[in-house]
Amino acid sequence: MRPLHRFWPLIKDLQTGLLLFTGIAGFLSAAHPAGHWPTLLGLAGSLFLAISGSTVLNMAYDADIDAVMKRTCWRPLPRGLVTVREAVILGVALSALGVGWALLLAPLYGLVVFAGLFFDVVVYTVWLKRRTPYAVIVGGLAGGMPVLAGRVLATGQIDLVGLLLALGVLLWIPTHIMTFAMRHFDDYQAAHVPTFPAAYGFYATRLVIAVSSLTAALMMGWAAAAIGARVGLLAALGILGLGLLGLAVLGIVRPSPRASFALFKYASLYMGAAMLVIAVAV
Repeated sequence: MRPLHRFWPLIKDLQTGLLLFTGIAGFLSAAHPAGHWPTLLGLAGSLFLAISGSTVLNMAYDADIDAVMKRTCWRPLPRGLVTVREAVILGVALSALGVGWALLLAPLYGLVVFAGLFFDVVVYTVWLKRRTPYAVIVGGLAGGMPVLAGRVLATGQIDLVGLLLALGVLLWIPTHIMTFAMRHFDDYQAAHVPTFPAAYGFYATRLVIAVSSLTAALMMGWAAAAIGARVGLLAALGILGLGLLGLAVLGIVRPSPRASFALFKYASLYMGAAMLVIAVAV
């Protein structure tokens, strides 16, 4: 039997943790944790399983790509620490448990969780990722499902705030992924994965990132205002958004690998901080 620690990197704990936090924030945007701890724990457990399962399945499907790219060749599958078959079995099991648990909590919540998994694994990874740079849009759609799912579990419906939060994440995804694609341009070229920088050039990609960052910040601000966030929190969210936009514009005016890396790092910090604001706004 394989040591369990060999499987842990397959779930990409930092990425999974951030997406899980968006789901929790979505729930807390409509429900105070007092009196809702069992539901909140169910949300955390089901989302963790579903997100982890989809990530493992993505890793299994992309094992050949990971073997070619310098930044990913250390992962368990390319190194032979875990077989593709083992990864698929684990991914399917985690996904089934996560979606099944979600459906038991609430049918609509379960459907949103399943939609996120389907768009991430089937539509994004299997169908589009190796065919078009626009796959990033579908990736963003999948990334927005956890926060929408959390909101749905709290409210029992898909409402404007939930859609705004999901749209904010969707529009944030290009900032995260496209800066990464520029930083690791040669890797993606070697693996023959189409990206915006390869298709349209770095300058056009930076423009898209700037516009995407601005609109993502606006959607987050709108959502926060819609749930009645205090002025101080709205101001904090605005400052965070200005930082994101400022780094994006800096990448256009004074492009450099350092600027791109700073934007990539800040983008994750921004999303985590924005979701924290959403979580404590109620």
